[in-house]
Amino acid sequence: MRKFLFAMAAAAALSTAQAEPLPGNAAPAFTASDLAGKPVSLADYKGKWVVLEWTNPGCPFVQKHYQSGNMQGLQKKYTGEGVVWLAINTTAPSSSDYLKPVALADWFKQQGAAPTAAVMDPDGKVGRAYNARTTPQMFVIDPAGKIVYAGAIDDKRSANVADVKTATNYVAQALTEARAGKPVSVASTQPYGCSVKYP
Repeated sequence: MRKFLFAMAAAAALSTAQAEPLPGNAAPAFTASDLAGKPVSLADYKGKWVVLEWTNPGCPFVQKHYQSGNMQGLQKKYTGEGVVWLAINTTAPSSSDYLKPVALADWFKQQGAAPTAAVMDPDGKVGRAYNARTTPQMFVIDPAGKIVYAGAIDDKRSANVADVKTATNYVAQALTEARAGKPVSVASTQPYGCSVKYP
């Protein structure tokens, strides 16, 4: 019996490891609602490059990348090149940082943001599938549906707007290398920012 239980535990651990959202692994499938209440599925974008951006307007680290124009600049550049950019808000409705879809849409508009879609994840299912821990936290997914980058947006772990100019942007680097058919030189980093406000 003990051997059976050990085997079951080992199988469960292997299954969990295989599902881990790490570079080289398949990106977890998800369907969530955009700010207009329409469903958005990762499967809708099969065959395309996809960037996932975990966001929370109340977070100083997120504000750093929007106040500097960095995040919007990346969104506009890459969506203009055919990359799909999904901004995901995994903030519990009970959190003081929670914004209703209309308010979040207004905030994105005020920032001049240009994601392909902004997605609400109030129950935390998408965030947990990706083990999202901070805002911002970034993932780059290739056209085959595999993660090629996971982690921080850049190497300047601060909320200082001025740091954006001198930072190495890991997302831009990963997209440039991967789309050129090269190995991603930095495929995984420790994300930094505010903790995701899970329900």
